[in-house]
Amino acid sequence: MMSREQNDLITRTGPQDPAGKLMRMYWQPAALIEELQGERPIRPVRLLGENFVLFRDEAGRYGLIDRDCPHRGADLAFGRLENGGLRCAFHGWLFDVEGSCLETPAEPANSRLCAGIRQRAYPVVEKSGVLWAYLGEGTPPAFPEIDCFTAPGTHTFAFKGMMNCNWLQALEVGIDPAHASFLHRFFHDEDPSASYGKQFRASSADSDLPMTRILREYDRPIINVEKTEYGLRLIALRQIDEERTHVRVTNQLFPHGFVIPMSAEMTITQWHVPIDDENCYWYAIFTSFSAPVDKQKMRDQRLELYALPDYVSRRNKANDYGFDPHEQANETYTGMGLDINVHDQWAVESMGAIQDRTREHLGQSDKAIIQYRRLLRQEIEKAVSGSALPLLVLDGAHARSIQGPATMDGIGPTAGWEIYWMEVDVKRRRGAPWAAPVPAEIAARVPHLSAAQ
Repeated sequence: MMSREQNDLITRTGPQDPAGKLMRMYWQPAALIEELQGERPIRPVRLLGENFVLFRDEAGRYGLIDRDCPHRGADLAFGRLENGGLRCAFHGWLFDVEGSCLETPAEPANSRLCAGIRQRAYPVVEKSGVLWAYLGEGTPPAFPEIDCFTAPGTHTFAFKGMMNCNWLQALEVGIDPAHASFLHRFFHDEDPSASYGKQFRASSADSDLPMTRILREYDRPIINVEKTEYGLRLIALRQIDEERTHVRVTNQLFPHGFVIPMSAEMTITQWHVPIDDENCYWYAIFTSFSAPVDKQKMRDQRLELYALPDYVSRRNKANDYGFDPHEQANETYTGMGLDINVHDQWAVESMGAIQDRTREHLGQSDKAIIQYRRLLRQEIEKAVSGSALPLLVLDGAHARSIQGPATMDGIGPTAGWEIYWMEVDVKRRRGAPWAAPVPAEIAARVPHLSAAQ
């Protein structure tokens, strides 16, 4: 049983919180590139409990600065883009992407006031359709060379969605292999050929069995959890018969991400980013190992559920997530439609703004969640004590060694699944039109396939 103090330790990420210190040692998704397109590329951003304004200047440079003007605290999100920076609409003070004050026009012509003014500014980089910000101290870490950052832009697509709950419960649903057999259960299977852009709707690799049927009929997976250099690897086994076993390999990407298969051709790398302690965004990068991503189709599919500009779900607590008791009796386990994002949102938001883990009772199927919480506490201690760098805080040399991670979803031999899933992953990488690296750990275990690298 967890104490309230232990729950606070792993959920709260403000500037003074231990987990907040840990989170500020990593790049954080701050916005999608598309949010800064158009005539006025300025967006207010709330991230890890702090308020910022994100903008793109006339030269195309991105800046993230504190949202309150250092003059008298007016809101810079209503500022004007001009003369190489963002100008406050109150008195015209002008700040560039590095936080330097360029002008204080209401002051006397010979005033040197602006020379001593500096707004806090934070590094911003673009990767795979997402703008990433570093809120920590010192030199930012290097990005790992994982698939979603290695693939060309033609083969990735980024999106996000808001959840009104703490980041940790949003993350934990993604590292819970057992829940999909219930929360995402569909009573009828649809044509897998119509599954593009939809999770759990395609056929598993090396079979014609749709994932909906596998999840529905085999709901007691054996779950293995392995420690890795990037977090955790989760392997869920659903035995079909004596000869065949369904294998699903997913990964927890520390600190708040996961990597999962979407289909035989596509993976999802997803982060659960604290807006504050009671709200979060999920940011997902979809990576294709075959054809270029149909970005317009993927975006249109998601905009059926999410409303701009804040990417809020149209099905939410206010309308009972679209719950239909007739549908629950005849079509889906939840009665909340066919989009699994709605199912997940209901599950995690129904726990409360911050789940009270002092009241939960965990079982064997929760072993990944138990191990992740243990890992999180361990890495928080490193961040607070300074005894060592937390997991995945990387320099350039080590970043190149973090590749993959391998995922798969397929039906292989009951005796021999351990090698089967790695073979499937390597073959997919070998057939990719871009240079998808085979992680060294996997290459060492299937040398008969990896020799061609």
